Amino acid sequence: MNVLIVVTHLLGTGHLSRALTLGRAFVETGHHVTVASGGFPAPQLSTHGLAFEQLPPLRSDGVDFARLLDKDGAVADDAYHSARRNHLNTLLQALQPDVLITELYPFGRRSLRAEFRALLEAAKDLPRRPLVLSSIRDILAPPSKPKKAEDADAMIAAYYDGVLVHSDPKATTLDTSWPVSDLLAGKVHYTGYVAPPAATPHPEGAGKGEILVSAGGGGVGDALYACAVQAAKAMPDHIWRILVGGSDAATRITQLSDPNSPALLEPARPDFRAMLPHAAASVSMCGYNTTLDLLQSGTPAVLVPFDAGKEVEQSLRARSLAPLPGFAVEPAATLTPDRLCAALHQVMQDTQRSLDGFEFDGARRSVEIAASLLGRQRA
Repeated sequence: MNVLIVVTHLLGTGHLSRALTLGRAFVETGHHVTVASGGFPAPQLSTHGLAFEQLPPLRSDGVDFARLLDKDGAVADDAYHSARRNHLNTLLQALQPDVLITELYPFGRRSLRAEFRALLEAAKDLPRRPLVLSSIRDILAPPSKPKKAEDADAMIAAYYDGVLVHSDPKATTLDTSWPVSDLLAGKVHYTGYVAPPAATPHPEGAGKGEILVSAGGGGVGDALYACAVQAAKAMPDHIWRILVGGSDAATRITQLSDPNSPALLEPARPDFRAMLPHAAASVSMCGYNTTLDLLQSGTPAVLVPFDAGKEVEQSLRARSLAPLPGFAVEPAATLTPDRLCAALHQVMQDTQRSLDGFEFDGARRSVEIAASLLGRQRA
């Protein structure tokens, strides 16, 4: 199969990370994959083995996902959006993919609906229409109005052959966060979680006994980092390592540093997953990829869900994890250094949670589903 995956991450890098993991699963089974990324470059993420196409990048203006900024930080104008659409169409025509996968759309990225609609229309007009799939995580941002769900259903009906839900239904089903109509239910395929293989513990033991604080690869998390810098003063028996994401990490590290705190601040590291199994505990937000890293490693964890603006996805996910041993949830609005330390003491003394029971081979299963649907389409 020739596969084209289209993804635009606007704040963090989780969407792109998941798309790359999915793409690698296709490559590992002998297929050719191109990932077209419309977010800002994320050099910490490996694109090895994939064809990677960078569109003119966009990012959101903070948590305002309707206000999109171009590579220079200005509001993206019509010409900029047109350049992105042309780039995608040229790529589609050149690749003539057997499978087209849109990450998150039409369940999100409404601000890019003109771009996606143009892509889907062009795909429909190819000499051989590709199998079209939507790829979504376990929990979505619930629609604020019924019309948003209705619009998504209309797009699914018009253009899509299936929806890959990257969740283990034993843990979370789509209707936890999104209204599932009869039409949508007929096209949903649960894949299990899309996770890379569990990380091998760091060969040099990096992270051993440390409290690792992270907020993903994007430019968010400063309030969490600042709280951790102060909390480290109250737990001097542990090394606190704070991994700051974003392209401006160096500047923010300078701003966050406190000479009276023993906390170590450094840019986000590509070996973070290998450090987790050695760590005494993790403090993080509750994004999809971070959650899977924690479930795979078994590391005790304090979750501080990202809830700025109208975001509820991470809070819903954290709520589903809270009953498991070794997890504590602290809302960002009430987080203090004292509360963070108390939560850490709790999870570090808790029962070790099992590493079994969840399906993590969603990328491989997605390949099987795509191949089966394509075979049926072309039979």
